[in-house]
Amino acid sequence: MQCSRADKVFAEAEGLRRKSDFRQALVLFGKALKAYAASEDLEGILESRLSIGDVQRMIGDFDAAEKSYREALPVAVALGDPVAAADAKTNIGLSLRGKGDWKGALKMYGDALRFYRKTGDEQATAFSLWALAGTLRIRGEIPKALGTYGEALEIFEKLGAGPAIGYCLCGLGGSSRIAGRFGESMEYYTSANRLFSELKDSFGKAYSYCGTGNALRMQGRYREALSNFGKASKIYTRIGDRVSYSYTLWSMGTTHKMLGDHEKARGFFKTCGEMFKKTGDRRGLVYVRLGLGELALLEGRRALAKRYIDAGVGDAGLHGFKVEECHAKMLKSYMEGKIKTSCYKKLGLDLSFTEAPFNIPTTGTEQRRDCRPGH
Repeated sequence: MQCSRADKVFAEAEGLRRKSDFRQALVLFGKALKAYAASEDLEGILESRLSIGDVQRMIGDFDAAEKSYREALPVAVALGDPVAAADAKTNIGLSLRGKGDWKGALKMYGDALRFYRKTGDEQATAFSLWALAGTLRIRGEIPKALGTYGEALEIFEKLGAGPAIGYCLCGLGGSSRIAGRFGESMEYYTSANRLFSELKDSFGKAYSYCGTGNALRMQGRYREALSNFGKASKIYTRIGDRVSYSYTLWSMGTTHKMLGDHEKARGFFKTCGEMFKKTGDRRGLVYVRLGLGELALLEGRRALAKRYIDAGVGDAGLHGFKVEECHAKMLKSYMEGKIKTSCYKKLGLDLSFTEAPFNIPTTGTEQRRDCRPGH
């Protein structure tokens, strides 16, 4: 395979990635990488490694994605390409964030964001702000996340970056949900879905369907919520996005819990739990433990409930997931006879719970199909 052939394969892979055909795109990016390596084309090697990392991250293989981005870094240095090096660092951060390592992610974003601002790269600056906002959301700093999403959105709107605007709207929708602003959350997701539908962006549509479902769930509109989760699930299954699909399954489990169908809820929790283990998502596993713990509590199996909920409290605290720790401590206090919700107010959240079953809003996950700052 000659270099020109490698370019053709790379372009074909890029087209598949943009169509959200991640599995086949990964195969072709791998072929392009081998061809570029054979001809010692460093630029081709760099672009292939970054693109392979992008796709691996989208399908939830965060360890492999991090490895691909880290392998791209020395190539970028060898080429004297500081922009590509900053891009790699941003995406290493996104891979770490996907596993719940928000501390490691923040370090990576800091270096890249300073570089982008220094060079005046508005598109990449906005991308990094979006990534930072999502990490603040995972950390539990919701007011800061909302402000940072707003900064990113303002730049993307100025640039006319259609898909990126949609992702910011979804980020605002998710953060508003956690803040207890369920009406605002619905508005953001509805706007995002309209935009992604106009752009014929399958991944974006799935993302906004899931968010809409969660907004409906928080408003007690459970059947409508399940319909939206079903639409999201079909797309996520087709494109192979295990990460977003896992959180959709958790939301479906919680919806069935609220409807009183414990067996269906348990099935969804266990299925997404296995997927969270495969992707290494520590935060997702906290949600599974809390879901299964609450089901056990509702069924009068207090010893089992205590094991699950105590594990949730410990894991959330260990990894610094502030919102999830609030959920876990609220459940623990309820189990002990006196519910405590003051933790939410300390985080700036307008959430209040009185009696099980609890309609807990998840901090969710956040992916983007256009995975690179300059894309």
